[in-house]
Amino acid sequence: MQKDLEDKFLSDFEKNQNIAHKICRIYTTNNDAHKDLFQEITIQLWKNYPKFRGDSKFSTWMYRVALNTAISLYRKSTRTVKTQDISDFAYKIKSTDYDDTEELQLKALYKAIHQLNDIDKALIFLYLEDKPYKEISETLGISSVNARVKMNRAKEKLKNILNP
Repeated sequence: MQKDLEDKFLSDFEKNQNIAHKICRIYTTNNDAHKDLFQEITIQLWKNYPKFRGDSKFSTWMYRVALNTAISLYRKSTRTVKTQDISDFAYKIKSTDYDDTEELQLKALYKAIHQLNDIDKALIFLYLEDKPYKEISETLGISSVNARVKMNRAKEKLKNILNP
């Protein structure tokens, strides 16, 4: 039973790990922090996977767990995070290095996104991932109307940052 759960998790995770990399890219500013956050997201996904009921797509659930992990980790002034030893299953996860060469033209956008607050970052990230407002609201735990209002405000903030 545990082996089946582990195999299913590894399969789902490997198909969707770019979600975690993209969130790390938005919430971190250097490679070491990116790797640390990626590891913490992976651990939180694994710890919470038995609770995943399948009511939503795995990717939607992964967005929610990964964004909550990133937001809560970087909101804390002291970075004391209870972690689990990943060595028990890390050798089974095929982690491909994040290749950001294709995203060099987005450097200014990422720089602007870094200046937004945590919730606005999450909204913009999900918007850039072409998620519908219904899924954005479910992922962030807010109403669809609130998601639209916050999105318009976040877009306006980005415009002001990019075009002062």
